[in-house]
Amino acid sequence: MKRSQQQAALAVRRVLDGQTLSLALEAVGANRAGPARAFVHELAYGTLRHYGTLDAEIRALATKPIPDTKLAALVAVALYQLQHTAAPAFAVVDQAVAAAAGIARPAAKGLVNALLRRFVRERDNVVARVIDDPVARWSHPRWWIDRVRDDRPLDWQQILAAGNERPPLALRVNVRRTTRAALLERFAQHAIAASAAGAFGIVVDEPRPVSELPGFVEGDWSVQDLGAQLAAPLLDARDGMRVLDACAAPGGKTTHVAELADVTLTALDSDASRLQRVRDNVARLKLDPGRVRVVEGDARAPDRWWNGERFDRILADVPCTASGVVRRHPDGKWLRRASDVASFVEQQRAILEACWPLLASGGRLLYATCSVFRDENEARVDEFVARHADALREPLTLPDVVAHSGGQLLPSLPGAVHNQDGFFYSLLRKA
Repeated sequence: MKRSQQQAALAVRRVLDGQTLSLALEAVGANRAGPARAFVHELAYGTLRHYGTLDAEIRALATKPIPDTKLAALVAVALYQLQHTAAPAFAVVDQAVAAAAGIARPAAKGLVNALLRRFVRERDNVVARVIDDPVARWSHPRWWIDRVRDDRPLDWQQILAAGNERPPLALRVNVRRTTRAALLERFAQHAIAASAAGAFGIVVDEPRPVSELPGFVEGDWSVQDLGAQLAAPLLDARDGMRVLDACAAPGGKTTHVAELADVTLTALDSDASRLQRVRDNVARLKLDPGRVRVVEGDARAPDRWWNGERFDRILADVPCTASGVVRRHPDGKWLRRASDVASFVEQQRAILEACWPLLASGGRLLYATCSVFRDENEARVDEFVARHADALREPLTLPDVVAHSGGQLLPSLPGAVHNQDGFFYSLLRKA
């Protein structure tokens, strides 16, 4: 446990200093296969999900700020374990004390021991002292809390609470390869508990590495959130159509479109390294590579890659703050800044403007984000429609089990029938 606590603490500190969690875990040597990897990931992800609360608890416990930031991160990891895992308190404290000497000076052991033992003794009092602080209560940055509350006055508490939950492992069945019933039967034969969800989805009861699930290598399924699985049906591409996925990597929505219809599909992205994942997914899912053209290019500059033939359908899954998927990427809460929203808005506006002329008359464009911020969602569509007389809103038809407010999917709390991330969709038809 000591080594795992150390690695998790160092990874958390790197995130707080501006590095993504995936790179941070790699940098501290926590991405090597094995049981220890899963444990370190659990500690790092969990600590970042609840960091707003944990940081407030540390400040309530300490008489003065902890000068060594790595040591403070270690205390946060241990406090996460004490409150959100089944590990015995004495083991968590003893191992954290031992870990302190490895990431700070030996004398730091006494400070860690005092703070953690005080928390064990005074837990209820410490929790009560910090609960009135919004950052501690919701474990999101203050600017984020304020924005969600202003944007979603009826749903803001659910959205923030859902951002601190563990996400489910949701799979999308490749209907060109198998059926959901057949795949569920195959899982049952391997004693893997899973259930149907949505139109194409399966939720595995206990998340696990994909290598432990049958059918991945064969291309029978992909990992994809239930909310993301709604994009391809909403786009409604039909056989023979020309389709553009304007921001395609890593290819989840691209391949879903190709699974549902025989289309000629252009998968565009400006990141060459991520486009390889699109090619890999097309190959693994046994999709016709002749129907999927993978192109490196910027959706904002179609003159550099477009051949002049208009598309019947365009999926504009634009870059965004990813504020709707923080339960999967909790580092996003602490890496984003309020000023980032305006930067993404400019990209979104530019992509919409550049893609609209590529759409054939009567065609449809699906605007999508994984954000819950109105400026990236409804405000962008409102602005675009106001400027373009030929842009007509199409009604969205979502299943009854999908919790939503207009085109905004509400991220789910535990127990939801359709356990989804916070995506946004708006469908526009060209007159």
